[in-house]
Amino acid sequence: MVVRPGELDRRDRTTTHVNGDVSTEPVDDASGLFVRYGAAIHPYCASRVGQSAAEDVVAETFLLAHEHRHRFSTDLGTAQAWLYGIATNVLHRRRRDEVRAFRALARTGVDPFVEESPADRAVARADASAQSRRVAAVLAGLPVRQRDVLLLYAVAQLEYAEIAAALDIPIGSVRSALHRARAAVRAALTPAGGF
Repeated sequence: MVVRPGELDRRDRTTTHVNGDVSTEPVDDASGLFVRYGAAIHPYCASRVGQSAAEDVVAETFLLAHEHRHRFSTDLGTAQAWLYGIATNVLHRRRRDEVRAFRALARTGVDPFVEESPADRAVARADASAQSRRVAAVLAGLPVRQRDVLLLYAVAQLEYAEIAAALDIPIGSVRSALHRARAAVRAALTPAGGF
Protein backbone atom coordinates (compact mmCIF):
# COMPACT_ATOMS: atom_id res chain seq x y z
CA MET A 1 0.00 0.00 0.00
CA VAL A 2 1.12 3.44 -0.86
CA VAL A 3 1.54 6.10 1.80
CA ARG A 4 0.15 9.39 0.58
CA PRO A 5 -0.29 12.33 2.92
CA GLY A 6 -3.90 12.85 3.92
CA GLU A 7 -5.20 9.85 1.97
CA LEU A 8 -5.75 7.16 4.58
CA ASP A 9 -6.73 7.06 8.20
CA ARG A 10 -4.43 4.36 9.60
CA ARG A 11 -4.08 2.99 13.11
CA ASP A 12 -0.90 2.14 15.02
CA ARG A 13 -1.27 -1.64 15.01
CA THR A 14 -1.57 -4.43 12.46
CA THR A 15 -2.80 -8.00 12.57
CA THR A 16 -0.57 -10.78 11.27
CA HIS A 17 -1.09 -14.51 11.05
CA VAL A 18 1.48 -16.74 12.70
CA ASN A 19 0.83 -20.49 12.46
CA GLY A 20 -2.85 -19.76 11.95
CA ASP A 21 -3.07 -17.57 15.04
CA VAL A 22 -3.91 -13.90 14.83
CA SER A 23 -1.54 -11.60 16.67
CA THR A 24 -1.18 -7.87 16.96
CA GLU A 25 2.01 -6.30 15.74
CA PRO A 26 2.82 -2.71 16.68
CA VAL A 27 3.88 -0.36 13.90
CA ASP A 28 4.52 2.51 16.28
CA ASP A 29 7.83 0.90 17.36
CA ALA A 30 10.26 1.93 14.60
CA SER A 31 13.17 -0.10 15.94
CA GLY A 32 10.97 -3.18 16.29
CA LEU A 33 9.79 -2.84 12.69
CA PHE A 34 13.36 -2.44 11.50
CA VAL A 35 14.51 -5.52 13.41
CA ARG A 36 11.65 -7.60 11.95
CA TYR A 37 11.72 -6.38 8.35
CA GLY A 38 14.93 -4.46 7.63
CA ALA A 39 16.91 -7.54 6.60
CA ALA A 40 14.14 -8.61 4.20
CA ILE A 41 13.63 -5.22 2.60
CA HIS A 42 17.33 -4.43 2.12
CA PRO A 43 18.04 -7.09 -0.58
CA TYR A 44 14.97 -5.96 -2.54
CA CYS A 45 16.23 -2.37 -2.47
CA ALA A 46 19.84 -3.39 -3.21
CA SER A 47 18.76 -5.32 -6.30
CA ARG A 48 17.24 -2.13 -7.63
CA VAL A 49 19.73 0.59 -6.66
CA GLY A 50 22.89 -1.15 -5.37
CA GLN A 51 24.21 -1.87 -1.88
CA SER A 52 25.26 1.60 -0.84
CA ALA A 53 22.11 3.32 -2.11
CA ALA A 54 19.96 0.55 -0.63
CA GLU A 55 21.03 1.51 2.86
CA ASP A 56 19.74 5.02 2.23
CA VAL A 57 16.49 3.71 0.73
CA VAL A 58 15.91 1.36 3.68
CA ALA A 59 16.65 4.14 6.16
CA GLU A 60 14.27 6.49 4.36
CA THR A 61 11.63 3.73 4.21
CA PHE A 62 11.67 3.19 7.96
CA LEU A 63 11.80 6.93 8.64
CA LEU A 64 8.70 7.43 6.49
CA ALA A 65 7.01 4.44 8.12
CA HIS A 66 7.64 5.96 11.53
CA GLU A 67 6.42 9.40 10.42
CA HIS A 68 3.25 7.93 8.87
CA ARG A 69 2.59 5.14 11.39
CA HIS A 70 -0.73 6.70 12.39
CA ARG A 71 -2.00 6.08 8.85
CA PHE A 72 -1.46 2.31 8.92
CA SER A 73 -4.57 0.12 9.00
CA THR A 74 -4.92 -3.66 9.17
CA ASP A 75 -7.76 -3.32 6.67
CA LEU A 76 -5.15 -2.57 4.03
CA GLY A 77 -2.65 -5.40 4.67
CA THR A 78 0.29 -6.41 6.79
CA ALA A 79 3.08 -4.24 8.10
CA GLN A 80 5.49 -6.04 5.78
CA ALA A 81 3.44 -5.24 2.66
CA TRP A 82 3.02 -1.65 3.86
CA LEU A 83 6.80 -1.32 4.27
CA TYR A 84 7.47 -2.80 0.83
CA GLY A 85 5.00 -0.26 -0.57
CA ILE A 86 6.86 2.59 1.08
CA ALA A 87 10.20 1.18 -0.14
CA THR A 88 8.84 0.92 -3.68
CA ASN A 89 7.71 4.55 -3.56
CA VAL A 90 11.15 5.63 -2.35
CA LEU A 91 12.68 3.56 -5.14
CA HIS A 92 10.44 5.29 -7.68
CA ARG A 93 12.20 8.50 -6.79
CA ARG A 94 15.42 6.76 -7.74
CA ARG A 95 13.93 5.18 -10.88
CA ARG A 96 16.07 7.21 -13.26
CA ASP A 97 19.19 5.80 -11.64
CA GLU A 98 17.76 2.27 -11.79
CA VAL A 99 16.87 2.49 -15.50
CA ARG A 100 20.25 4.05 -16.25
CA ALA A 101 22.01 1.19 -14.44
CA PHE A 102 19.97 -1.48 -16.27
CA ARG A 103 20.83 0.19 -19.59
CA ALA A 104 24.52 0.28 -18.62
CA LEU A 105 24.35 -3.43 -17.76
CA ALA A 106 22.66 -4.10 -21.12
CA ARG A 107 25.48 -2.23 -22.92
CA THR A 108 28.50 -3.44 -20.96
CA GLY A 109 27.51 -6.65 -19.19
CA VAL A 110 28.85 -5.23 -15.92
CA ASP A 111 26.29 -5.10 -13.13
CA PRO A 112 26.73 -1.73 -11.40
CA PHE A 113 24.88 -3.04 -8.33
CA VAL A 114 27.28 -5.87 -7.56
CA GLU A 115 30.45 -4.98 -5.71
CA GLU A 116 32.80 -7.87 -6.53
CA SER A 117 36.50 -8.33 -6.94
CA PRO A 118 37.84 -8.01 -10.50
CA ALA A 119 38.49 -11.78 -10.66
CA ASP A 120 34.94 -12.62 -9.53
CA ARG A 121 33.56 -10.13 -12.01
CA ALA A 122 35.53 -11.68 -14.89
CA VAL A 123 34.26 -15.18 -14.12
CA ALA A 124 30.68 -13.97 -13.75
CA ARG A 125 30.89 -12.05 -17.02
CA ALA A 126 32.22 -15.08 -18.86
CA ASP A 127 29.22 -17.13 -17.69
CA ALA A 128 26.31 -14.70 -17.81
CA SER A 129 27.17 -11.57 -19.73
CA ALA A 130 24.86 -12.09 -22.68
CA GLN A 131 21.88 -13.13 -20.58
CA SER A 132 22.41 -10.31 -18.09
CA ARG A 133 22.45 -7.80 -20.91
CA ARG A 134 19.23 -9.12 -22.38
CA VAL A 135 17.47 -9.25 -19.02
CA ALA A 136 18.70 -5.78 -18.05
CA ALA A 137 17.49 -4.38 -21.37
CA VAL A 138 14.08 -5.94 -20.78
CA LEU A 139 13.92 -4.63 -17.20
CA ALA A 140 14.86 -1.13 -18.33
CA GLY A 141 12.13 -1.22 -20.96
CA LEU A 142 9.34 -2.63 -18.81
CA PRO A 143 6.57 -0.32 -17.71
CA VAL A 144 7.06 0.77 -14.09
CA ARG A 145 4.21 -1.35 -12.71
CA GLN A 146 5.47 -4.51 -14.43
CA ARG A 147 9.03 -3.93 -13.20
CA ASP A 148 7.83 -3.25 -9.64
CA VAL A 149 5.63 -6.37 -9.59
CA LEU A 150 8.34 -8.60 -11.08
CA LEU A 151 11.03 -7.41 -8.65
CA LEU A 152 8.72 -7.61 -5.62
CA TYR A 153 7.87 -11.16 -6.65
CA ALA A 154 11.34 -12.35 -7.71
CA VAL A 155 13.62 -10.41 -5.37
CA ALA A 156 11.48 -9.67 -2.32
CA GLN A 157 9.62 -12.99 -2.77
CA LEU A 158 6.26 -11.49 -1.86
CA GLU A 159 3.01 -13.32 -2.58
CA TYR A 160 0.47 -11.84 -5.02
CA ALA A 161 -1.69 -10.46 -2.21
CA GLU A 162 1.32 -8.84 -0.54
CA ILE A 163 2.38 -7.23 -3.82
CA ALA A 164 -1.16 -5.96 -4.34
CA ALA A 165 -1.12 -4.45 -0.86
CA ALA A 166 2.38 -3.01 -1.28
CA LEU A 167 1.52 -1.27 -4.55
CA ASP A 168 -2.12 -0.54 -3.69
CA ILE A 169 -3.43 -2.29 -6.82
CA PRO A 170 -5.92 -5.13 -7.36
CA ILE A 171 -4.57 -8.67 -7.23
CA GLY A 172 -5.71 -9.21 -10.81
CA SER A 173 -3.45 -6.34 -11.89
CA VAL A 174 -0.56 -8.04 -10.08
CA ARG A 175 -1.19 -11.29 -11.96
CA SER A 176 -1.50 -9.49 -15.28
CA ALA A 177 1.63 -7.36 -14.76
CA LEU A 178 3.66 -10.36 -13.60
CA HIS A 179 2.51 -12.43 -16.59
CA ARG A 180 3.51 -9.68 -19.02
CA ALA A 181 6.86 -9.07 -17.31
CA ARG A 182 7.69 -12.78 -17.28
CA ALA A 183 6.76 -13.08 -20.96
CA ALA A 184 9.08 -10.18 -21.82
CA VAL A 185 11.99 -11.70 -19.86
CA ARG A 186 11.31 -15.16 -21.30
CA ALA A 187 11.29 -13.74 -24.84
CA ALA A 188 14.62 -12.01 -24.20
CA LEU A 189 16.20 -15.25 -22.97
CA THR A 190 14.86 -17.46 -25.76
CA PRO A 191 17.40 -17.78 -28.58
CA ALA A 192 16.23 -16.47 -31.95
CA GLY A 193 14.43 -19.28 -33.74
CA GLY A 194 14.51 -21.30 -30.49
CA PHE A 195 11.78 -23.14 -28.71
